[in-house]
Amino acid sequence: MSAGQARETGEIFGPRMTLFADVLSVGVCTALVSLPVVTLPAALSTACAVLRGAREDQPVTAGRYLAVLRQRLRAGDLAAGALSAAGLLLLLADLALARAGLPGAPLFAAVAALIGTYATVVGLRACARPESLNDWRAAVREAARDSVRDVGGSGLVLLAVAAAALCAWMLLPLAFLAPGPLALALTAIDVRLSSGVSRTESA
Repeated sequence: MSAGQARETGEIFGPRMTLFADVLSVGVCTALVSLPVVTLPAALSTACAVLRGAREDQPVTAGRYLAVLRQRLRAGDLAAGALSAAGLLLLLADLALARAGLPGAPLFAAVAALIGTYATVVGLRACARPESLNDWRAAVREAARDSVRDVGGSGLVLLAVAAAALCAWMLLPLAFLAPGPLALALTAIDVRLSSGVSRTESA
Protein backbone atom coordinates (compact mmCIF):
# COMPACT_ATOMS: atom_id res chain seq x y z
CA MET A 1 0.00 0.00 0.00
CA SER A 2 1.33 3.46 -0.86
CA ALA A 3 1.86 6.16 1.73
CA GLY A 4 -0.82 8.26 0.08
CA GLN A 5 -3.43 5.75 1.19
CA ALA A 6 -3.04 6.61 4.89
CA ARG A 7 -6.29 7.03 6.77
CA GLU A 8 -7.62 10.57 6.75
CA THR A 9 -9.04 12.40 9.74
CA GLY A 10 -12.54 11.18 10.53
CA GLU A 11 -12.18 8.09 8.35
CA ILE A 12 -13.31 5.00 10.23
CA PHE A 13 -11.70 2.30 8.14
CA GLY A 14 -8.14 2.71 6.90
CA PRO A 15 -6.46 0.87 4.01
CA ARG A 16 -5.37 -2.01 6.23
CA MET A 17 -8.93 -2.73 7.30
CA THR A 18 -10.03 -2.47 3.68
CA LEU A 19 -7.33 -4.94 2.67
CA PHE A 20 -8.47 -7.31 5.42
CA ALA A 21 -12.03 -7.21 4.07
CA ASP A 22 -10.72 -7.83 0.56
CA VAL A 23 -8.68 -10.79 1.83
CA LEU A 24 -11.84 -12.31 3.27
CA SER A 25 -13.72 -11.84 -0.02
CA VAL A 26 -10.85 -13.47 -1.89
CA GLY A 27 -10.97 -16.27 0.67
CA VAL A 28 -14.66 -16.91 -0.04
CA CYS A 29 -13.96 -17.02 -3.79
CA THR A 30 -11.06 -19.42 -3.22
CA ALA A 31 -13.19 -21.72 -1.08
CA LEU A 32 -15.98 -21.83 -3.64
CA VAL A 33 -13.65 -22.43 -6.58
CA SER A 34 -11.90 -25.19 -4.59
CA LEU A 35 -15.08 -27.21 -4.05
CA PRO A 36 -14.42 -29.51 -7.05
CA VAL A 37 -11.11 -30.38 -5.27
CA VAL A 38 -9.06 -30.65 -8.49
CA THR A 39 -9.27 -26.85 -8.80
CA LEU A 40 -7.79 -26.25 -5.33
CA PRO A 41 -4.15 -25.55 -6.38
CA ALA A 42 -5.24 -23.13 -9.11
CA ALA A 43 -7.68 -21.42 -6.75
CA LEU A 44 -5.08 -20.92 -4.01
CA SER A 45 -2.39 -19.90 -6.51
CA THR A 46 -4.73 -17.29 -7.97
CA ALA A 47 -5.47 -15.92 -4.49
CA CYS A 48 -1.74 -15.58 -3.79
CA ALA A 49 -1.19 -13.83 -7.13
CA VAL A 50 -3.98 -11.35 -6.45
CA LEU A 51 -2.69 -10.62 -2.95
CA ARG A 52 0.85 -10.22 -4.24
CA GLY A 53 -0.46 -7.53 -6.56
CA ALA A 54 -1.35 -5.37 -3.53
CA ARG A 55 2.34 -4.45 -3.31
CA GLU A 56 1.93 -2.74 -6.69
CA ASP A 57 -1.35 -1.06 -5.67
CA GLN A 58 -3.39 -3.44 -7.81
CA PRO A 59 -6.93 -4.04 -6.54
CA VAL A 60 -7.45 -6.99 -4.21
CA THR A 61 -11.06 -7.74 -5.05
CA ALA A 62 -13.24 -10.69 -5.91
CA GLY A 63 -13.60 -9.22 -9.39
CA ARG A 64 -9.87 -9.24 -10.03
CA TYR A 65 -9.63 -12.72 -8.55
CA LEU A 66 -12.19 -14.03 -11.04
CA ALA A 67 -10.49 -12.16 -13.89
CA VAL A 68 -7.14 -13.81 -13.13
CA LEU A 69 -8.83 -17.18 -12.63
CA ARG A 70 -10.48 -17.00 -16.05
CA GLN A 71 -7.03 -17.00 -17.62
CA ARG A 72 -6.27 -20.27 -15.84
CA LEU A 73 -7.85 -23.65 -15.20
CA ARG A 74 -5.88 -25.11 -18.06
CA ALA A 75 -5.04 -28.80 -18.30
CA GLY A 76 -1.89 -28.25 -16.25
CA ASP A 77 -3.84 -26.64 -13.41
CA LEU A 78 -6.35 -29.48 -13.30
CA ALA A 79 -3.54 -32.05 -13.49
CA ALA A 80 -1.87 -30.40 -10.49
CA GLY A 81 -5.15 -30.64 -8.62
CA ALA A 82 -5.66 -34.28 -9.55
CA LEU A 83 -2.10 -35.12 -8.48
CA SER A 84 -2.62 -33.34 -5.15
CA ALA A 85 -5.87 -35.21 -4.52
CA ALA A 86 -4.25 -38.53 -5.42
CA GLY A 87 -1.36 -37.83 -3.06
CA LEU A 88 -3.75 -37.03 -0.21
CA LEU A 89 -5.75 -40.22 -0.80
CA LEU A 90 -2.54 -42.24 -0.88
CA LEU A 91 -1.42 -40.73 2.42
CA LEU A 92 -4.78 -41.47 4.05
CA ALA A 93 -4.65 -45.05 2.76
CA ASP A 94 -1.14 -45.50 4.16
CA LEU A 95 -2.19 -44.17 7.57
CA ALA A 96 -5.25 -46.45 7.53
CA LEU A 97 -3.00 -49.44 6.82
CA ALA A 98 -0.72 -48.40 9.67
CA ARG A 99 -3.69 -48.31 12.05
CA ALA A 100 -4.68 -51.80 10.90
CA GLY A 101 -1.81 -53.23 12.93
CA LEU A 102 0.73 -54.08 10.25
CA PRO A 103 4.25 -55.04 11.43
CA GLY A 104 6.31 -51.90 11.98
CA ALA A 105 3.16 -49.76 11.85
CA PRO A 106 4.42 -46.96 14.16
CA LEU A 107 7.56 -46.37 12.08
CA PHE A 108 5.59 -46.65 8.84
CA ALA A 109 3.03 -44.12 10.09
CA ALA A 110 5.75 -41.71 11.21
CA VAL A 111 7.52 -41.87 7.85
CA ALA A 112 4.24 -41.45 5.95
CA ALA A 113 3.28 -38.47 8.11
CA LEU A 114 6.70 -36.88 7.59
CA ILE A 115 6.51 -37.31 3.82
CA GLY A 116 2.95 -35.99 3.79
CA THR A 117 3.96 -32.94 5.83
CA TYR A 118 6.86 -32.15 3.54
CA ALA A 119 4.69 -32.58 0.44
CA THR A 120 2.08 -30.26 1.95
CA VAL A 121 4.66 -27.57 2.66
CA VAL A 122 6.12 -27.83 -0.85
CA GLY A 123 2.67 -27.80 -2.45
CA LEU A 124 1.52 -24.73 -0.51
CA ARG A 125 4.75 -22.87 -1.11
CA ALA A 126 4.43 -23.72 -4.81
CA CYS A 127 1.00 -22.06 -4.86
CA ALA A 128 2.59 -18.87 -3.53
CA ARG A 129 5.30 -18.84 -6.19
CA PRO A 130 4.69 -16.49 -9.17
CA GLU A 131 5.67 -19.35 -11.51
CA SER A 132 2.55 -21.27 -10.51
CA LEU A 133 0.47 -19.02 -12.77
CA ASN A 134 1.88 -20.70 -15.88
CA ASP A 135 4.45 -23.36 -14.93
CA TRP A 136 3.67 -25.72 -12.06
CA ARG A 137 6.85 -27.74 -12.53
CA ALA A 138 9.03 -24.68 -12.04
CA ALA A 139 6.91 -23.57 -9.08
CA VAL A 140 7.24 -26.96 -7.36
CA ARG A 141 10.96 -27.09 -8.07
CA GLU A 142 11.55 -23.65 -6.54
CA ALA A 143 9.22 -24.42 -3.63
CA ALA A 144 11.18 -27.58 -2.83
CA ARG A 145 14.36 -25.52 -2.69
CA ASP A 146 12.68 -22.87 -0.56
CA SER A 147 11.41 -25.43 1.92
CA VAL A 148 14.97 -26.61 2.56
CA ARG A 149 16.83 -23.30 2.60
CA ASP A 150 14.09 -21.51 4.55
CA VAL A 151 13.17 -23.90 7.34
CA GLY A 152 11.68 -21.07 9.38
CA GLY A 153 9.35 -20.18 6.53
CA SER A 154 8.30 -23.80 6.22
CA GLY A 155 7.46 -23.78 9.92
CA LEU A 156 5.36 -20.65 9.37
CA VAL A 157 3.52 -22.44 6.56
CA LEU A 158 2.58 -25.26 8.94
CA LEU A 159 1.47 -22.74 11.58
CA ALA A 160 -0.69 -20.96 8.99
CA VAL A 161 -2.30 -24.27 7.98
CA ALA A 162 -2.88 -25.18 11.64
CA ALA A 163 -4.48 -21.78 12.31
CA ALA A 164 -6.77 -22.10 9.27
CA ALA A 165 -7.76 -25.65 10.25
CA LEU A 166 -8.43 -24.58 13.84
CA CYS A 167 -10.65 -21.72 12.73
CA ALA A 168 -12.62 -24.03 10.45
CA TRP A 169 -12.92 -26.63 13.24
CA MET A 170 -14.13 -24.08 15.80
CA LEU A 171 -16.79 -22.59 13.52
CA LEU A 172 -17.62 -24.32 10.23
CA PRO A 173 -18.64 -21.13 8.31
CA LEU A 174 -15.09 -19.85 8.87
CA ALA A 175 -13.93 -22.58 6.50
CA PHE A 176 -15.14 -20.35 3.65
CA LEU A 177 -13.08 -17.42 4.95
CA ALA A 178 -9.91 -19.26 6.03
CA PRO A 179 -8.39 -19.60 2.51
CA GLY A 180 -7.99 -15.81 2.33
CA PRO A 181 -5.76 -15.40 5.42
CA LEU A 182 -3.98 -18.64 4.47
CA ALA A 183 -3.16 -17.27 1.01
CA LEU A 184 -2.05 -13.99 2.59
CA ALA A 185 0.29 -15.87 4.94
CA LEU A 186 1.74 -17.97 2.11
CA THR A 187 2.30 -14.88 -0.03
CA ALA A 188 3.94 -13.01 2.84
CA ILE A 189 6.28 -15.95 3.51
CA ASP A 190 7.33 -16.08 -0.15
CA VAL A 191 7.80 -12.29 -0.36
CA ARG A 192 9.81 -12.41 2.88
CA LEU A 193 12.17 -15.00 1.41
CA SER A 194 12.46 -13.18 -1.94
CA SER A 195 13.26 -9.90 -0.20
CA GLY A 196 15.89 -11.59 1.96
CA VAL A 197 17.54 -13.19 -1.08
CA SER A 198 17.54 -9.86 -2.93
CA ARG A 199 19.21 -8.08 -0.03
CA THR A 200 21.83 -10.83 0.24
CA GLU A 201 22.66 -10.62 -3.47
CA SER A 202 22.92 -6.83 -3.39
CA ALA A 203 25.19 -6.84 -0.32
